[in-house]
Amino acid sequence: MTTLSPQISPALSIVHPITLDHGKNAHVWDTAGKQYIDFVCGIGVLNLGHCHPNVVNAIVQQAQKMTHYAFNAAPHQPYSLLMDALADFIPTQQPLVGMLTNSGAEATENALKVARFNTKRSAVIAFDGAFHGRTLAALNLNGKVAPYKVGLGALPGPVFHIPFPSPDTGVSAQTAIAALQRLGEVEIGFDEVAAIIVEPVQGDGGFQVLDAEFAQYLRQFCDQHGILLILDEIQSGFGRTGKRFAFEHLGIEPDLLLLGKSIAGGMPLGAMMAKAELFQTMPKGSLGGTYSGNPVACAAALEIIKLLNDAPTLEKWATDYENRVQQHYQQWQQQGLSIVGRLTGIGAMRGIELRHPDGRPGTAELAQILNQAREKGLLLMPSGSSRHIIRLLAPLTIEADTLDHGLRILGDCLANC
Repeated sequence: MTTLSPQISPALSIVHPITLDHGKNAHVWDTAGKQYIDFVCGIGVLNLGHCHPNVVNAIVQQAQKMTHYAFNAAPHQPYSLLMDALADFIPTQQPLVGMLTNSGAEATENALKVARFNTKRSAVIAFDGAFHGRTLAALNLNGKVAPYKVGLGALPGPVFHIPFPSPDTGVSAQTAIAALQRLGEVEIGFDEVAAIIVEPVQGDGGFQVLDAEFAQYLRQFCDQHGILLILDEIQSGFGRTGKRFAFEHLGIEPDLLLLGKSIAGGMPLGAMMAKAELFQTMPKGSLGGTYSGNPVACAAALEIIKLLNDAPTLEKWATDYENRVQQHYQQWQQQGLSIVGRLTGIGAMRGIELRHPDGRPGTAELAQILNQAREKGLLLMPSGSSRHIIRLLAPLTIEADTLDHGLRILGDCLANC
């Protein structure tokens, strides 16, 4: 077990008490030389694996030219090139424009500013189980209290939550529609709501896919009431679901789109994209940041987009990944592993729910499996309202035998549970 520096805040939660040294595609090695299959990948940041050679080369070349300039002070070329590439890469009828950020949470914060400025309203509707970041305004959007909101008192708002409808949760579209209508009757007038923010596939919530019928309703509802629809694709974007972005599965388009995680192959970068008219009257200088759109991170992101532009290859990666996960899941069911609940998610964004036959979430069992799997050379990540869903975030580029090996390790741990 790794001993962490006493200078590191104890408020940081560590899932795996090891210290990593290096990684290659779907493998990482710790400082003791032990090798692991990585089903975490920095929590969904490495859709194309550790140290993809094309991305590393782009980083090195840009670092030799310029490591930083604040775009607000003087524009640099990688920022402009990346914004053009993003506009082409995001499959919307009307190309989106926007700004680069340091992270997904920062993208969330800026989206709230844009929504409030344009609508002259302040309320936001979010969903149970949601996660949109750890910054102060983003915290209030999150769909659970512990550990994110504990002891913080009043948070920026107002924010109202409704159930997240999904085939993975059993919550129907009609249940969520009724909850939304109740808000307008009991809690707040819809003419006071600036935005509705939703993940097409919840990440921290357990890889749960938004109900397509409800997504269609939500788009129409926002248009009817002058509410902006913010889609958070920070974790589900950049190929994770088998398409460039998960909203393609739902047949809707956003007013604002949040990006991050796998956008730059591990470099700290995010983006807030939106319909052009939402920026037309905003004051100059109201958006920006010193490090936002760092040129080295932009160079990495440009290479990621090049690699993901081949739609057939992207779909094949996700389909092969999905098929192997489903095959192993079916085997676990055939073995009668009663702790194994639903297979959640879509494409290569898959979760394994652990649940007792009496319906209780398998929180303690998941904690046990995390430790057992790590000892066997597999890193896993928990999720879900009760930390009872294993989220599988191996790279799309993982070799087939490595994916099978990791899933066999997971199956052994499930059988031992």
